[in-house]
Amino acid sequence: MTEETEFVWRGDVDNAALEALHGEGFGHEPVPYGWRAQLERHSLGWVCARRLPSGRLVGFVNVAWDGGGHAFLVDTVVAADARRSGIGAGLVAVAVREARAAGCEWLHVDFDDHLRPFYFDACGFRPTDAGLIALKDAPEAPEAPDVSPSH
Repeated sequence: MTEETEFVWRGDVDNAALEALHGEGFGHEPVPYGWRAQLERHSLGWVCARRLPSGRLVGFVNVAWDGGGHAFLVDTVVAADARRSGIGAGLVAVAVREARAAGCEWLHVDFDDHLRPFYFDACGFRPTDAGLIALKDAPEAPEAPDVSPSH
């Protein structure tokens, strides 16, 4: 029997299942983490991909936002045994639709080089100039100038 995949915007999230998927996708051991609380506090929404009829979580993407016109894809992940089946593109398609419906004007994503074909070819993103500081590894920033208000 072939399982179908269901994509659900703001779907029910089991912390343990999502952390297991996240750990598999990003190469770390699962730890107890309060995903649901984090998503509710900081996200426009998220997309869960589940295999039917089993209900197994096989994909996830978080859509963070600035509360206005900009949304950001974060933590896009697909289970190893479900990759290259269109699930990732399905997650992103739902995220695009829902961010647009919420009035966002832009959807941003950053990614490692090996994911360029996925985001540009399969999902329709286009290259842009952007900047990034890896805060964990970066030297201290220069001291900020004094910007005292003038009277």
